[in-house]
Amino acid sequence: MKLLEFYREHSVKLGVLLVTALLVFWLVIAFQRSFLLLGDPEPVAKAIGAGYLLLPCIGAWAMIRELLFGARTQRMARQLESEGGLPVDDLPRTPAGRIVRSAADAAFPAYQAEVEADPESWRGRFRLSCAYDVAGDRKRARQAMRDAARLYREHGEGSAA
Repeated sequence: MKLLEFYREHSVKLGVLLVTALLVFWLVIAFQRSFLLLGDPEPVAKAIGAGYLLLPCIGAWAMIRELLFGARTQRMARQLESEGGLPVDDLPRTPAGRIVRSAADAAFPAYQAEVEADPESWRGRFRLSCAYDVAGDRKRARQAMRDAARLYREHGEGSAA
C-alpha cells in the first residue's frame, strides 16, 4: 500500500528519472560509437564519427535544458502555492475527468487580462500558462511557461510580488 502511495505521489519524478536514465544510456553508447568511428583509419569513417558526435552533444544539451526548465517550473509552482497564487482547479469536468473546454475558454480572459495589465509578472505568465494548458493549447502553454521562467530568472528568483 505504501509503495502505491509513493508511486502516486512521485510518478512524474519517476518518469523523468526513467527517461533521463534511458537518454543518458543512449548518450554514452552514441559517444562510444562516435569515438570508435573517429579512431578508424578510413577518412569516411572519421567523417561519420565526427558527424555522429554531434547527436549526443545536442541530446545532452536538450536534456539539461529541459531538466533545468522543469526544476525552475517546480520552484515557481511551490512559491505560488506558498503565496496562495496558484489557479484554483474548480472548473467542471466531463464524466471521464477532462475539464469542460467551454468552461476553460470562459475562464481564460481573466488570466490574459492579468498578463496584459502587468506583462513583467512571472506569476501572471505562470497562471496564463496553466490557463492555456487547461484550454488544450499546449504549444502556447509551454511558451507562456518559458516566458514566466525567463521573467522569474531576470527579476530575481523568489522576489516578492
